[in-house]
Amino acid sequence: MWFRVGKCNPEERIGDIGDSDVFRAPQNRYNRTFELFFSVLKESRMRIRLALVFFPALFVTFAGASLAQEPKSAATQATTEGVLKAADVGAKLFPDKVYFRGQVGTAQMRNAGGVRYTDGFLVLAALVDTSGYGSGIKEKYQAYLITDVAIEIGGQTLKPGAYGCGFIDNNKFAVMDLGANDLFQVTSTKDAEIKRPIPLQFVATSESGKYRLYHGRDFVEFRRVK
Repeated sequence: MWFRVGKCNPEERIGDIGDSDVFRAPQNRYNRTFELFFSVLKESRMRIRLALVFFPALFVTFAGASLAQEPKSAATQATTEGVLKAADVGAKLFPDKVYFRGQVGTAQMRNAGGVRYTDGFLVLAALVDTSGYGSGIKEKYQAYLITDVAIEIGGQTLKPGAYGCGFIDNNKFAVMDLGANDLFQVTSTKDAEIKRPIPLQFVATSESGKYRLYHGRDFVEFRRVK
């Protein structure tokens, strides 16, 4: 191949330049361009792979943190120890039908109450409809008691569970298992100074951790067993 530069002599030969020499410079530029393109493409693929791994992991982390906050907030609501009124108990905490000695009776939710401890455990009680029971059971079975924790009543320890109980003659408070078997009887006290006696209520005493279970003016004191 022949090239002429400027006003060269027609017979003056500049030189014989091969095809490879002519296109070497442009081809080198093309090679660098393609190398850059594939490098960017390779880097983009790597970023996409990292994104596919990173974002699902990030989503799971945030989702787990969000779910973990729900029980925490629910537990926070149960950190205040104190007395529960009938409106606080309701059907969410106390069944409207209770089993005792082969029968199912109706709980009087308007005459219910309890105590909630700082860890969320409960002591609950409600008067029950005892129609259908014999006089021997009716005398002692006035209320249905449910406790999540062991409690001490008049020096007697009552383990977690459900029980029948009632205030009977001679200033006694009787506790029975669900088969109407006597567990113990302790001395009860009559409060002549209570201003507004109601069928059933829980009252906090001046001593921390000690509560009273009232039936009218009669009451017994109890505390949680540590």
